Amino acid sequence: MAYIIHGATGAQGSPILSSLRAAGFDAVAAVRNPGPAANNTRAVAVDLADERALTHLYEGADGIFIHLPLGPAETTSVQAQAIAKAVKAAAPSRVVISTSGQVVDEPASVLQTPEASPLASLIRAVEDTDTPTAVVAPRLFLENLLLPVVLKPLQAEGVLRYPLATDYPVSWASHADVAAVTVHLLTGPAHTGVTGVGALPGLTGTDLAESFSAHLGRSVRFETISPTDFGTLLEPLFGPAAAGVTKLYETLAATPGNTIRPETSAQSTLGLQPLPVTQWLERQGIR
Repeated sequence: MAYIIHGATGAQGSPILSSLRAAGFDAVAAVRNPGPAANNTRAVAVDLADERALTHLYEGADGIFIHLPLGPAETTSVQAQAIAKAVKAAAPSRVVISTSGQVVDEPASVLQTPEASPLASLIRAVEDTDTPTAVVAPRLFLENLLLPVVLKPLQAEGVLRYPLATDYPVSWASHADVAAVTVHLLTGPAHTGVTGVGALPGLTGTDLAESFSAHLGRSVRFETISPTDFGTLLEPLFGPAAAGVTKLYETLAATPGNTIRPETSAQSTLGLQPLPVTQWLERQGIR
C-alpha cells in the first residue's frame, strides 16, 4: 500500500512527495523517466495513456495525486480517459486531482473550464467512480513571480511587473500551499469536492509590492505590463507555449478578479492557511 504521486519531480508533485515521505508515508514517484531527479525515492516509469499499466499501478494504492501535464488537448484527452478508466478498475482508496490553476468551481465564471476540456472530463469521470475524489483548486502560483522576466526587473529596478491591473485581486498560492492541502486530503479525514487554495481576501499588485518591500527592506512598486508584452518576454523561455500564457492573462483582464470561493476554501473546510507572501519569500531566499 502506498501513495502514488504523478509528476513527482515537477513543481507541484515534488513537495507533495517530500512531505509524505517526511511524515513517514510510503510514496511512489510516478514519472516519465525515473532517475536522479526522483530524489532517490521509489519511482516508476508511467505512460499516462497506458490504461492497463496505470490500473496495475493504482491497485491497492492508499491514494493518488493527479494533475494533467501541459500538452495538446488531443494528447491530454487520451491521458484523462486512461487515468479515469484505471481509477475505476483499480479502485484506490482516494484520489486528489489538481486543477493547476484552471477554474472549475465557479459556475458563472467566464474562466470556467469548458465542459469538454480534458481536465473537466477527468474530474467528472473520476468522481463518477466509487473512489472518494477531492479536487485541489489553486489559481495563480506565487512561483510565477520568480520567472526571470519578473525577478530581474524587481531586483534591478525595484519594479514588480506583471500582466494584471494594480488593483486586481488574486488568491495567490504557493506550491507549498498546494502540497499541504493535498497531503491533508490524501492522509487526513476523508473529504471530497473542490477545495480552493490561496489567499483570502485576494491579494492585489499593491499588496504583493508591499510584501516584497517588507521582505527586502527596500521600496518595491507594482507596474502593469500588457499580456502581449509579457508573452513576448516569455517566448525565449516557453516557446510556443507563451501564446497560451498571453491568452490566459487577456482572459483574466476581462474579469473582476481571480479568487477562490470562501465557502470551499482550504481555510474554511480544512482549517489550513496559505503561507503569507513574506514567509514564502523567506523560504525562497529572495534577496
